[in-house]
Order: sequence, then structure tokens, then C-alpha cells
Amino acid sequence: MRAHPLRRLFSTAAALAPAFLIACSASQEKNSDSASPPAAGKPFRVALLTPGPISDQSWNGGAYQGLMRIRDSLGAQVSHIQTKTPAEFEENFRQYGAQGYDLVFGHGFEFQDAAVRVGPEFPKTTYITTSGNSSGTNVGGMVFSFSDASYLAGLVAGAMTRSNVLGMIGGTELPPVKESFQAFAAGVHHVNPNAKLLTAYIGNWDDVSAGKEQALAQLSRGADVIFQNADAAGLGIFQAARETKKALVFGTNSNQNAVAPEVTIGSVVIDLPHAFLTVAREVKQGGFVGHVVVLDSRTGVVSLVMNPAMSARVPAATMATVDSLRVLMKAGQFTSPVASWHDSSAKKP
Repeated sequence: MRAHPLRRLFSTAAALAPAFLIACSASQEKNSDSASPPAAGKPFRVALLTPGPISDQSWNGGAYQGLMRIRDSLGAQVSHIQTKTPAEFEENFRQYGAQGYDLVFGHGFEFQDAAVRVGPEFPKTTYITTSGNSSGTNVGGMVFSFSDASYLAGLVAGAMTRSNVLGMIGGTELPPVKESFQAFAAGVHHVNPNAKLLTAYIGNWDDVSAGKEQALAQLSRGADVIFQNADAAGLGIFQAARETKKALVFGTNSNQNAVAPEVTIGSVVIDLPHAFLTVAREVKQGGFVGHVVVLDSRTGVVSLVMNPAMSARVPAATMATVDSLRVLMKAGQFTSPVASWHDSSAKKP
């Protein structure tokens, strides 16, 4: 959602894919118009910039799976680069534009300012930022609304806590992360008004040790359920819960139920491969015009996926409520009481 990284931490957390740059054609073609299909004989070329490692089994790993889906479904030539700083965001956006790429994804809220600056220089390249609410002629955003699925996770957590203390741990305090935490807290308090919520931010997305430290700190304060949105750093949270056996955890961004199935209640999942492929098809067909696409529970892109290994521990009445609300959310008849961060903050160049 993010904006978000992961490393192999323990035996059950197998890496999603090798973090290497996919080989692209050595030749550099001129830009093709993003408003029209690539010229006959010219390969469709798609690049991805991630803020962290694709081995995180979360935000970045899901984006890389999306890139692979585009490669396999559309026969695209693809490339991936992990970036660290805003200067690198802009440098690599510019590099791909100069090389004539048709579509470039900047995976995270933090990429959108660079996309808005670079986009006008390369009008025949389409720039898409995920969790970005900026748009221009050839610049668009994909916003993943976490509020509904996070609210459902909160309902489950509020019913399962025994200590009445729950934790929330994020990488950095980005608007989409805050939205998910607020919705989770609303769900918790709907079923358990007296519950106490602890909130902490690690300050980055890839420090596994720091993630574990934050989790241990919350466990020491009595938290027995933790909702995390921390990418690679989140693996440390799973590790703390697994080693101490003092808390249960929710995964986010990708289906993380297999990371530590004995302590994972479920995951708030973004179907990034589907979202990426949908936008790529539009760009390849020549129909993309810069805009912000909102993807949520109604589109089926964001959902709460429960861990089957934990099903016996979830109160049946709670799951019945969650299942009923899922149906209403899908039909647009119920939404989380927390407003989405992007509703009143659309940015245009």
C-alpha cells in the first residue's frame, strides 16, 4: 500500500523470487506514444521501481509478481530496479523514459512527486505510482483502499484478544498505512470498546531486527494481537510472535498466512498482479489517459484472507459477521467508518 521490502528470515519464509535485474534488449528504441499501441514489431516494455527488496513476501514481492504476470500474459520485456532515495526515483524514471519504455511503475506513495516531475519530459512513456493520488497526461496512480479489509481484521482481533491490548506496527507513517491502522482500530472498538491500541512506527521498511524489537516492546506491554504493515521489517514481527508465543499477528499487502501459520490469523491482501496487469493492458492497447484508479473491496483487489490453520480459534459468530459484511462491501452497501485518505487529497501537477 504503501509504499514498501522482504528478506528470508526463517525456514518457513521462503523468498518469493531472486532479486535480480531482468535482462532487457540491448537496443534503445525511441519512445512510443502512450496514447496509442506500441508500433508493430516493437516490444511492449515495462519497468518496475521498488523501494525495497522483492524477497519481502509483502509489498515489493507482490509488485514483482505483477511484473511477471505482465511479462507472461502480454509478452512484455520487463526490468526491475530497487531504489533507495528520492534522487534514485527520479534518476531511474528518467532512465527508463530515455530508453523508450512504454510503462514504468513506481511502487509506493513516495514515488509520485518524481513521476510528476519526470513525466512531462517523456510524454510517450506512461508512469504509474501505486498508492499515489497524483495524475497528469501520462501520469497516473493506483490507490489501494485498505479501510474495509482492515476494519474486518479489527473485528476479528477485537473478538480474539484476551489481554484487551492490541498493537499496530508500521514501517513509516504514510497516509495509506495510517488509514489501515485507523480502520483496524475502529473494527476492534466496535466489538471491544474497552480495548487498548498501541501504535509504533519502525522508521523504515527493511530492518527486520528493528521490527522484532518493536514487536517485543509491545508484547512487554501486554499486546496479544499485532496488526503490522511493515514489509520486510514485518518479518521480525512474525519472528517475535513465533518465538515468544505471546501474540497473534495479521499479515498485510500479500497473503502472508504461510510466513508463520501457527501465529498468523489472516492477511489484508492486495491482488497486485491483477491490478498491475489491468493497467498494463490498458496502456498496451493505447487507451490510457492519466487518472487515479481506486481499488478496494468492491473491485475484489483488496480483501481479508483468513488463515485456515487458525479457523478453529476464531469465534464462529465473529466469522459470520465478517462474511456478512464482505457481501455488503462487495455490493457497495457497507463501508468502513474510516474515510479513505485519498478521498479529498487528489494531487495534480
